[in-house]
Amino acid sequence: MSGSFTTNVPARLDRLPWSRFHWLVVTALGITWILDGLEVTLVGSLSPAISEGLGLSTTQIGLSGSAYILGAVLGALVFGRLTDSFGRRRLFTITVGVYLVATIATGFAWDFWSFVLFRFLTGAGIGGEYGAVNSAIQELIPARRRGYTDLAINGSFWVGAALGAAGSLIVLDPNLVDQAWGWRLAFIIGGLLALIVIYVRRFIPESPRWLMTHGHPEQAVAVVAAIEASVERASGRPLGPMDELPRLRLRPMKTSWFDIARSLIVHHPRRTVLGLVLMATQAFCYNAIFFTYALILTKFYAVPASAIGWFILPFAAGNFLGPLLLGHFFDSIGRKPMIALTYGVAGVLLCVTGWMFSEGLLTAASQTAAWTVIFFFASAGASAAYLTVGESFPLETRAVTISLFYAFGTLLGGVGGPALFGALIDTGARSQILWGYLLGGGLMLVAAVVELFLGVAAERKPLEEVARPLSMMDDAP
Repeated sequence: MSGSFTTNVPARLDRLPWSRFHWLVVTALGITWILDGLEVTLVGSLSPAISEGLGLSTTQIGLSGSAYILGAVLGALVFGRLTDSFGRRRLFTITVGVYLVATIATGFAWDFWSFVLFRFLTGAGIGGEYGAVNSAIQELIPARRRGYTDLAINGSFWVGAALGAAGSLIVLDPNLVDQAWGWRLAFIIGGLLALIVIYVRRFIPESPRWLMTHGHPEQAVAVVAAIEASVERASGRPLGPMDELPRLRLRPMKTSWFDIARSLIVHHPRRTVLGLVLMATQAFCYNAIFFTYALILTKFYAVPASAIGWFILPFAAGNFLGPLLLGHFFDSIGRKPMIALTYGVAGVLLCVTGWMFSEGLLTAASQTAAWTVIFFFASAGASAAYLTVGESFPLETRAVTISLFYAFGTLLGGVGGPALFGALIDTGARSQILWGYLLGGGLMLVAAVVELFLGVAAERKPLEEVARPLSMMDDAP
C-alpha cells in the first residue's frame, strides 16, 4: 500500500465496445434486483394470505414491511463499508448468501415476531447488495452507456416483481397448493433461486478500479487485459493502441470514516443534499404504495387475494419499461433534465390519482392503470437516483456512499411509509388515504425542483472526471 503509480485502467475500461462480458455483468448483477422484486412482491401479493396464516393485522403487515426496510438500511451500512474495504466481488457473494438463508427461514415463520425477524435479515442481505452491486456495475460499464445500463439493471427489480405476482397466482390457488403452505412455499423457492445467482457471479472479476486503489495495480491490469482479449476474440479485430489513452497517477490509500465525511460534507455538500433528497423521496413513494398495494385492492375494490397477481403484472411491466425505454435519454439528453422530468411527472400524476381515488372515481382496473403510468416515470427516476449517488462521489468511497445514501434516504422515506399507509388503510376512509398520496406526490415534486438546481451533468463522462479520486495525484503524465 505504499508508493505511487500511473495507470490507464479507467480509460481502457471506458473504450471497450459492448461485448459478451458486459452482458455477463448485466445478467449476473442484475439478478439482484430481480430477487429483490420477487421478495417485495411476494409480501405484497401474499399479504392477505400471510395475514390469515399468521393472524396478523393490517398494521402488523405494514410493520413487517418496515422491518424489511430497516434491515436493508442496517445491512447497507455494514456491508457497504466492508465492500470498499474488501472488494466488490467478495461482498456481493456474502450478501446474496445472507438473503438466501433468511428468505428460506421466512417460509418457516411461526408468529408475528419470527416473521418480522426473518424479514429484517432478508432486508439486510438485499441492503448489502446495493453498495456492492451498484459500485461494480458503474466501475465495469463504459462511460457512454453507464446511465442506460444502470437504469435498466435497477429496473429489472420489476422483472422479479412480475415473477412474484405470477407465482402468487399459483401458490394461492387452492386447487394446486395447500393454502396452509402456499405462501410459505413461495418464500422457500425464492430463497433457493439465489443459488443460481451465486453460481453465475463466479464469472465476474473484481473491479479493476477497486484493485488499483487498494495496492494491486498489476492485478487490475491483468483483469483488464483478460477482458480486452475476450472482446478481441469475439469481435475478430484489435482494440487499437493504448499510447494516447489518458493516464492517472494514484497512491494507494486506506480511507477512514473521516475521509468519507470530509468527501460528503466539505468537498461535495451540494451533491450530498441532492442524493439524500432523491433517495428519500423515491423511497417513501415506492415503499408506502407498493407494500400496501394488495391491501388497497382487497379492502376498497374487493379483489380476491388469489387474484392480486393479475393486478401487479401490469404495474410491474410499467415499472420495468420506464427505465428500459427512457434510460438512453439519461445518456443523450442528460441526467439533470431527465431526472427532474421523471420525478415531476410522477409527482403530479400521483396527486391527481390520489384525488380520484378519494372521490371514488376509479375501479380496480383503472386504479391499476393509473399506478402503471405513474410508476413508468417514477421507476426511471428512482433508478437514476442510485446512478446519481454512485457516480457523484470518489471511487474509494463509492460503495459506502451508495449504502449511506440508500440507508439514510430509506430510513427517512421508506421505513415510515408502509406503516403510515397501513395505518391510513386501517381507518377505512378514502379521505385519510388521500393525505398519504398527496404527501408522496408532493415529495416527488420537491425532488424534481432540487434536481434542477443541484443536478450533476455526469452523462458520458469517466467516473474519475465526474468525481476526482481521493488517491489521485496531480502529476500524471
